[in-house]
Amino acid sequence: MPAQISVVVPTLNAEPALGACFGALMEGLELGLIRELIVSDGGSEDATGAVSQAWGADVLHGPASRGGQLRRGAATARGDWLLFIHADTVLRAGWTEAVRKHLEEPQSAGWFRLSFDQSGIAASIVASWANLRSRFGLPYGDQGLLIHRDLYHAVGGFSDQPLMEDVALARALKGRLVALDAVAVTSAAKYRRQGWLRRGGRNLWTLLRYVTGTPPEQLSQSYNR
Repeated sequence: MPAQISVVVPTLNAEPALGACFGALMEGLELGLIRELIVSDGGSEDATGAVSQAWGADVLHGPASRGGQLRRGAATARGDWLLFIHADTVLRAGWTEAVRKHLEEPQSAGWFRLSFDQSGIAASIVASWANLRSRFGLPYGDQGLLIHRDLYHAVGGFSDQPLMEDVALARALKGRLVALDAVAVTSAAKYRRQGWLRRGGRNLWTLLRYVTGTPPEQLSQSYNR
């Protein structure tokens, strides 16, 4: 089977995280699943671009809007399948088995079970909530998304918005999202910095405001303060 997957990674000053993220993807490259790695950068001031190129990625440059960055990456992808993954997320070893199986299901999009790079009760509770939410059709971007390009374009792809672009796409994919039997380990740095309860509550409040009609641009201003 020829390589079918284009991996798209949005970045913004992500240099410290890239080694682990890209290193985990090598499993897919070695097994002939990954065709290309596309880094869609939003104006990094560190060595994100240089590090990405050293790993063999094609680097795109544009405004810092994660939805827009993902959209630009998808627009240049040549693979039949698109794998969107955040720069601070690492796919746990063995992920290719679940992905290979999903390549036989082009009518659905797959998300990975979430875990954090930290143990403890708080991390376990937040991850469990995220996985439960995902089973009801709302996986977030840090859980990755594997989708056939035809399905991606059929639902309109990622919207060029600074926040909640993952929720917008998940809602467009209602009824066509499935859990992959593999794990995406994401960074707990923001939770450690802001506090697990505070960060979790803030994320939930942002989601509730979004689904009740608050514009993403307004949410982004509040979220980044």
